[in-house]
Amino acid sequence: MKSNFRITLVFLGVFLQLNVFGQIQKAPPRKEGEGPWNQLIIRGVTLINGTLAPPLGPVDIVVEKNRIVAIQTVGAPGLPIDAAKRPKLKEGGKELYAEGMYLMPGFVDTHAHIGGTAQGTPAEYVFKLWMGHGITTIVDPGCSNGLEWVLDQKAKSNNNEITAPRIKAYARFGLGSKTAIATPEEAREWVRTNAKQGADGIKFFGASPEIMTAALDENKKLGLRSKMHHSQTYVGGWNVLNSAKAGLTAMEHWYGLPEAMFTDRTVQNYSLNYNYQDEQDRFGEAGLLWKQAAPPFSPKWNQVMDTLLALDFTLSPTFVAYLANRDLMAMRRAEWHEEYTLPSVWDYYSPTRGSHGSYWFSWGTELEIQWKENFRLWMAFVNEYKNRGGRVTVGTDAAFIYNLYGFDYPLEMQLLREAGFHPLEIIKAATLNGAESLGMAKDIGTVEIGKLADFVITEKNPLDNLQTLLGTGAIKLAENNKAVRVGGVKYTIKDGIIYDAKKLLADVRKMVADGKAKTGYKIIQPGVKPF
Repeated sequence: MKSNFRITLVFLGVFLQLNVFGQIQKAPPRKEGEGPWNQLIIRGVTLINGTLAPPLGPVDIVVEKNRIVAIQTVGAPGLPIDAAKRPKLKEGGKELYAEGMYLMPGFVDTHAHIGGTAQGTPAEYVFKLWMGHGITTIVDPGCSNGLEWVLDQKAKSNNNEITAPRIKAYARFGLGSKTAIATPEEAREWVRTNAKQGADGIKFFGASPEIMTAALDENKKLGLRSKMHHSQTYVGGWNVLNSAKAGLTAMEHWYGLPEAMFTDRTVQNYSLNYNYQDEQDRFGEAGLLWKQAAPPFSPKWNQVMDTLLALDFTLSPTFVAYLANRDLMAMRRAEWHEEYTLPSVWDYYSPTRGSHGSYWFSWGTELEIQWKENFRLWMAFVNEYKNRGGRVTVGTDAAFIYNLYGFDYPLEMQLLREAGFHPLEIIKAATLNGAESLGMAKDIGTVEIGKLADFVITEKNPLDNLQTLLGTGAIKLAENNKAVRVGGVKYTIKDGIIYDAKKLLADVRKMVADGKAKTGYKIIQPGVKPF
């Protein structure tokens, strides 16, 4: 997706520079969370690591301040804990008893916009939805609130002055430039300036091949990361193979990938009255694109995959960002909208020609069937990429297309499962793969001695049912024949600080309830009367 603004920004031959940002409200000083302590011992947990290792437990995990110092097996399932094996608690230390619970490394969201003014999403709302779902590290792709704004929140998160995940800032290419970038040297100069300002990387949409080549070359020299949404306005001359060979480190969504596998055409088979500014044209016909590419396991398909694998290229598919395209009713009426979706976000989702991703002008069966086939072919590529050793991460791209912060993360995991990933492969995609894609694997992504104490703790086994990671939990029939909700993240631990995940989500519910009370708003599509 593009930036979180009401007007869809289109790049037609030059980059349109947006120099005045409608910045959302920053997160308030942190009131939540306990710690860090000189010593924290998490007792009796079952460890699901990001290494593809099977679950292991019970173990005690010892943290000193914000680093892991010991991981000790303390028994076997079904037997009493072996007290002799337990690490000793130091004076002033903290014990967190987690017998019967499951612990994973903190989740990484590799495509996570920090809200937008058009959606009315204060940073506190967004951050607490993420942290309430175990997300402890995010990439802001584009920095739509402005690079200085994002770097301020990044610094405060690093110092634990606010309740927020760790933040990586990938500035949109051209951000802050007073004029359009028109030459390779101007591209290199912007990249150097971006690095000096403190950005962690660049988010590209496209430009002429000469400018893209220069920008990626300079960015690579500086050791920064990059990601790209291959805009259809440029993809005819610059697809994912061009990007990967030029030094791009990751791609988002899938634009630019099927185009690299055309064998009987050079351009998407656009209808002759297509207009890229018409969002339903754009997303509706995108559902036909994978069928126009080389079929799975064909020579061209394999050639593209092998090239990307050789370049250690990362895929962040963001399946969930397009989930409504194949089942609009399910996403529109997802049960969390009622209590967790701000009225302003719901209004942004609703059909209109003015909002990016709010394109349900006339959506129906035929379009959804096309998108189901699109997903099948897309998933086949992503799953095989993983099978051949390629890196796939979990990214979400909220809040567009009825896709809500935090809740979309378990949905993306479920879509990876549908694509063919084993649940352990999904945990690896959500943790170690995300860390590697950001160059952070020495600090996060697995539970290892010396790494940062970023954890997700759940009462239910997520490998058995990924839906238990949803903030609403999963529905189960209890022994008294009553339906109950189970699951949800119990604790999110970041930097050795323990957050009550359900309390964070309760704070969000209150924000939404207050917003409704002020406006008398109900979650029902404005302007459309029920039958």
